[in-house]
Amino acid sequence: MAAVWQQVLAVDARYNAYRTPTFPQFRTQYIRRRSQLLRENAKAGHPPALRRQYLRLRGQLLGQRYGPLSEPGSARAYSNSIVRSSRTTLDRMEDFEDDPRALGARGHRRSVSRGSYQLQAQMNRAVYEDRPPGSVVPTSAAEASRAMAGDTSLSENYAFAGMYHVFDQHVDEAVPRVRFANDDRHRLACCSLDGSISLCQLVPAPPTVLRVLRGHTRGVSDFAWSLSNDILVSTSLDATMRIWASEDGRCIREIPDPDGAELLCCTFQPVNNNLTVGKLTKAKRLVVHEGSPVTSISARSWVSREARDPSLLINACLNKLLLYRVVDNEGTLQLKRSFPIEQSSHPVRSIFCPLMSFRQGACVVTGSEDMCVHFFDVERAAKAAVNKLQGHSAPVLDVSFNCDESLLASSDASGMVIVWRREQK
Repeated sequence: MAAVWQQVLAVDARYNAYRTPTFPQFRTQYIRRRSQLLRENAKAGHPPALRRQYLRLRGQLLGQRYGPLSEPGSARAYSNSIVRSSRTTLDRMEDFEDDPRALGARGHRRSVSRGSYQLQAQMNRAVYEDRPPGSVVPTSAAEASRAMAGDTSLSENYAFAGMYHVFDQHVDEAVPRVRFANDDRHRLACCSLDGSISLCQLVPAPPTVLRVLRGHTRGVSDFAWSLSNDILVSTSLDATMRIWASEDGRCIREIPDPDGAELLCCTFQPVNNNLTVGKLTKAKRLVVHEGSPVTSISARSWVSREARDPSLLINACLNKLLLYRVVDNEGTLQLKRSFPIEQSSHPVRSIFCPLMSFRQGACVVTGSEDMCVHFFDVERAAKAAVNKLQGHSAPVLDVSFNCDESLLASSDASGMVIVWRREQK
């Protein structure tokens, strides 16, 4: 039943841009109130047939009032810059799905850190001796994890539905990145192709935009929090990287790219907050599909307590979300599985759920060009979809959990950021 009212909210959100185009604050209040009313009605126990009839009539009335929906907004300029800047060539994914051994023959060298895989590779070799390929590992630690999670299913653990808040200060420009601060439940930031970064606070109510960081002359493509959250680093299509003080929004330093190239991503070295540190040695380069840009890479030292695999989660404009397993300390990758999403041109990102090691199974979350947020169980053999959130009116570009998974933020190509609240059991 909840799925029907989410579809109603999605229809309202898609038509929301036509309402009071000069007053975006009203549109935000409207969609929040609609979410509240639909949640209340969902508890009333109306027959499913009546709910579906309401959805159909609602769509017809909105269509008559505002006309047919136009194509969803896009971050086309940003997408094109990613295609131009992509240095990774990807070849046929089906080759690896059908025959993982083909990886060794087709693989190329690529720059990654070798040392981070040494210990985990030794653990993998010991584990794989005692189990068939692809199966999970039954361990006492996994039983403890299930006890901590209350022996609930992944669908129950990730039942995000209600909107906690909607931010639209970047309306009409794509928000390619949204991130909660480290170990923080109520502070998040988002960057926009309008050239700014917003720092937001959810508590105390009402949620507010604390400050807006301005200085980049073109769209901001990425940003990252330092470990202590006192510094942010950002990259931009204006070929500069900037370092900011989060306390007062002051730009501490501007670093231009020596070649004048558009900068697409950045991160801190997690141990000491340096931007670049250490020595890198060449390992493997993976070819999956020729000419498709890689828009997101997330790494995890293990997928879950049941399956201790160092893993990579990859979006690559293939209409699939890809999960790879790191099989040795040389960085060799083996495709574990893929999940169907819509992504052919936008810079969509995905993440591992942060507390998955304390759950039964393991979950990943991704944006999609179908304007939905998708949850997938990486260990479920069939029907891997766990949840789908509807409410955006443009392709969803990024997702981010807060530290305890009670809130999930998602951003889209029209500039809207939605903060979703976990359903209370």
